[in-house]
Amino acid sequence: MALTTKLNAVNTMISVIGEAPVNTLGGTAVPVTVVQAENTLDETSRAVQSEGWHFNTEHEYTLTPDSATSKINLPSNTLRVDLDPEIYTDNDPVQRGLTLYDRKNHTDVWSKEVKASITFELDFTELPEQFRHYITVKAARIFANRFLGSREIEGFATRDEIEAKARAIDADSEASDRTIFDDYSVLRVLDR
Repeated sequence: MALTTKLNAVNTMISVIGEAPVNTLGGTAVPVTVVQAENTLDETSRAVQSEGWHFNTEHEYTLTPDSATSKINLPSNTLRVDLDPEIYTDNDPVQRGLTLYDRKNHTDVWSKEVKASITFELDFTELPEQFRHYITVKAARIFANRFLGSREIEGFATRDEIEAKARAIDADSEASDRTIFDDYSVLRVLDR
């Protein structure tokens, strides 16, 4: 059994509105509904991944200032970046485009490397299967609602989406091996 491909996902989405499956996503003969479905899938994938999950978030990621400009350029697939406020008390970093900006000091110039938590946008084929399924089901609901506006279809799709999200959350939680002690507020109380 193979993992869900982008083509599989788009075919699932267009089947919800009664369209026949396609064999490819590229080319000039691809129907407009397929292009719209693929755009909705990409949009939904970005939105879901922006939440920050174990599979697409890296901690202690080293960011080094550019030697010529002293700016920290973020990877092109950065969705969110954060620095530990307990370590970087003199900075208030935010993402501005693909550059790290310090709001506290009003500058995008950095004198040394920093360690950050970064949430990355991954390609659909790099996602765990549970998230491929969840994104496909969510995108199918959104696509059908935009295309048909049927409350009945949306009702059925919403139930499927809730179940798919629960499986995705469960898979992500198991993979992360989290405990209650991973939460900063819990550690602060224990450290008193």
